[in-house]
Amino acid sequence: MESGTLSSALEREHREIDEGIETFVAGLAEGREDTTPLKRAIEGLRRHIYLEEEFLFPPLREAGMMAPIFVMLREHGEIWQAMDRLDAEIGKGVAADPVRGLCAELLDRLEQHNSKEEPIIYPQADSVLTPEATDHLQRFLASGRIPEGWVCGRAKA
Repeated sequence: MESGTLSSALEREHREIDEGIETFVAGLAEGREDTTPLKRAIEGLRRHIYLEEEFLFPPLREAGMMAPIFVMLREHGEIWQAMDRLDAEIGKGVAADPVRGLCAELLDRLEQHNSKEEPIIYPQADSVLTPEATDHLQRFLASGRIPEGWVCGRAKA
C-alpha cells in the first residue's frame, strides 16, 4: 500500500467514490449522459462497504467499539438502499432530474457518514487491528473483489 496507514487508504477511497458521483453529475449539467463514472463509483462504494463490514468492523467491535460500529452498519444499510434506488432509476434511462436528485441524496448520506467514520473509526484501524488483520485488509484493498451476490446486512430488510 502506497500511503502508510489504513485510515489514509480508506479515506482515499471515500474521495474517489465522491469524485465519481460528482463527475457524473457535472456531466449531466453539461448534457452528457455517460454513466460510467457513476457506475464505477457505485461499484467502488459497494466494495468499500463490504471490506469494512467483513474485515474492519469485526475486530473493532471486539475491541469495544460496539455503539459506533452499530451506527456505521445502520448507515451502510441506508447508503446501500440509496444505491439500489439509483441503480433502478439508471436502469430506466438517464432522466437528469430524478438521477441528479438521487445522486445528491447519496452524496449527502456519504458526507454525513464519512464525517463520523473518518475521525472515529479509521484511526482505530491503525491502532487496534492486529498485524495479520491489517495485512488481510491491505491485500483486499489492493486487489480484492466483493463476492457475487453479497449484500450489506442492513440493506436486506
